[in-house]
Amino acid sequence: MDIAIVSAHELTPDTPAIARELGRGHRVTVYTRSKVQGDGVEHVPAGPDMELSESDLLPYISDFSDGLRRRWREHRPDIIHAYSWSSGLAAIAGSEGLGVPVTQTFHSHYDDNRSAAPVRRLECAIGRRARAVIAACADEESELIRMGVPRRNISVVPHGVDIERFRRQGPAFPRGERPRLLHVGHVGADWAVHALRAVPEAELVIAGGDDQSVERLRALAGEHGVADRVEMLGMVPHTAMPKLMRSADLVLSLPPTVPTGTAALEAMACGIPVIASAAGAHLDSVVDGVTGFLTRPDRPLEIAHRIRRLLGDATLRTAIGYAAADRARSRYSVERISMELLRVYEKTCA
Repeated sequence: MDIAIVSAHELTPDTPAIARELGRGHRVTVYTRSKVQGDGVEHVPAGPDMELSESDLLPYISDFSDGLRRRWREHRPDIIHAYSWSSGLAAIAGSEGLGVPVTQTFHSHYDDNRSAAPVRRLECAIGRRARAVIAACADEESELIRMGVPRRNISVVPHGVDIERFRRQGPAFPRGERPRLLHVGHVGADWAVHALRAVPEAELVIAGGDDQSVERLRALAGEHGVADRVEMLGMVPHTAMPKLMRSADLVLSLPPTVPTGTAALEAMACGIPVIASAAGAHLDSVVDGVTGFLTRPDRPLEIAHRIRRLLGDATLRTAIGYAAADRARSRYSVERISMELLRVYEKTCA
């Protein structure tokens, strides 16, 4: 099978690993405007040579789809898989007249800045136009049905984790004597800062965020009197995340909406207990009390209670870590996710 993966905006963390896995038995090409190096990756120029949000990318979608059309006229794929609504627009336009089925994943479906009516209408149109729509979790499946996507066209295939890179054994970044909490991403980190007030023995490391969000969280930590126990790392390369996660006692992931739950999955694969917001993909991946804890993100005292319980019980922490790693390997490995995607592709092409 000749598989075309389209990612106009940015590649999700698991995309290269899944493309490699699919490539073991099929021809896989990833088309992106990002200048990402790698076998099977084709750079399609569109707009300025800089990272753009999906909304800012909209004026250049026609350039991107024209580039796809030229390539696909020369080498027609058997199936196209578009990640994100901007990629879906480009894939549908670029494949016009070729008779190639398009599958769609709205990998950032819950982002707040995408609640605007025009984008919502685009998503609904893309979802109905695509031959198949792949939801990352049961929560997203329900949302897609509310959008008007026929239930028969929806398949639930979660995002995967590269278990060769994210694993229990391996190097970790150095750390001090305090118990270390790690929050991945700046969204939801406010609640981790709030909870830290009730865990006076611990330190909090926050990975992710631009300069503005870093300064905002720094100011919040100062207001709560915990600035000396909060370290802001800003953007961290994804290649460094396994070492960073293995340096932590607990990983927190507390965004209010969770389209993919990648951070929690990667922490689980590293055998680190997770305290995650009870939303979206976390509801599928984190088994409450077994592979981590689920909680309302706006309840800092409850979060602090979970943190203290885990920090105070090394046996429980170890047991949850092993269970989390086992679940990540058995359910969310890129090998299994690739097989599930392939079944969707084969069904769509039949």
